[in-house]
Amino acid sequence: MNNQITVAMASFGMSGKVFHGPLLKVNNNFKVKYILERSKSLSKELFPAAEIVRTYEAILANNEVELVVVNTPDKFHYKMVKQALEAGKHVVVEKPATLRSIELSELIELANSKKLVFTVFQNRRWDGDFRTLKKLIKEAPFGKLIEFESHYDRYRTEITPNTWKEEGDEYCGVLYNLGSHMVDQAYVLFGNPKAVTAHLKTVRTGGEVADYYDIRLDYKAFSALLKCSYLVMDPGPRYTINGELGTFKKWGIDGQEELLKAGNLPVGEDWGNEEPESWGTLVYTENDEYIEELVETIPGDYRIFYDNLFEVIRNKKQLLVKPEEALAVLEILEACLLSDKEKRTILL
Repeated sequence: MNNQITVAMASFGMSGKVFHGPLLKVNNNFKVKYILERSKSLSKELFPAAEIVRTYEAILANNEVELVVVNTPDKFHYKMVKQALEAGKHVVVEKPATLRSIELSELIELANSKKLVFTVFQNRRWDGDFRTLKKLIKEAPFGKLIEFESHYDRYRTEITPNTWKEEGDEYCGVLYNLGSHMVDQAYVLFGNPKAVTAHLKTVRTGGEVADYYDIRLDYKAFSALLKCSYLVMDPGPRYTINGELGTFKKWGIDGQEELLKAGNLPVGEDWGNEEPESWGTLVYTENDEYIEELVETIPGDYRIFYDNLFEVIRNKKQLLVKPEEALAVLEILEACLLSDKEKRTILL
């Protein structure tokens, strides 16, 4: 395809192997031609025709490359995105886009000045449960929203050795990892909160970084509660919405990540479908009648991210994940850090 976008991936770790690689592999609008692996050659299984390069400079200097996927550890995002933009490349960066909002502001300004596309891989906007949640909140069968609660709980007692996610400063740990997804989802649903209150903890024995958070985002007429813990053996609902007239609850989590981890490519009309036994439950009143019903889960589809990116780069369509939105999310995460440090509510 002459209209293909030539892509270089800046690493081939977990996110490259599980997310970006498979999504780009099945999208004929993109051609992954260069992959940075410092010493290994793991990407050959998925991309046998791609060239493995050993330095980032080899990507930056290559005029064929239009799009760079920066999917390296978080602390490298700012420098590598900046270098790619300065080299005239469009950029996809893993979340969080940078560690500090001031860095992201600079990158947004740089991308705009060079008329380059710059976006953040917020794939969980296309989880099936979240897509269903968006539709429900718009329709509001539960009446006026009173409280929204979201959980991303795991049970991992072990501390994985020699990994950047398990050691470092306050920017490591679950807040900037899973919290980047959960705060982004709340922002997509409700916009900027008026106030932020957060509690961070290290709950695993021997842990060095936060592996628990309890975040309260206060809006004008309701609150959004975001919780995560690595020590939850029997999780409750993933999402709970309480309204004036009813409640929605959804258990489990979107299955796309596990399918991708197992080596499945995201293809076919059934991709992202969820079995009826996993659908959410809505209870509400209508004309004084109590109603309980299952809510069919809209299929999850991470493929939408790169479908949209092609349309933006080639056809000047609207970007679905705007870097300005990622900036707002980072500012909320920074407010969480400050709230926990000073043990107070932060007004935004």
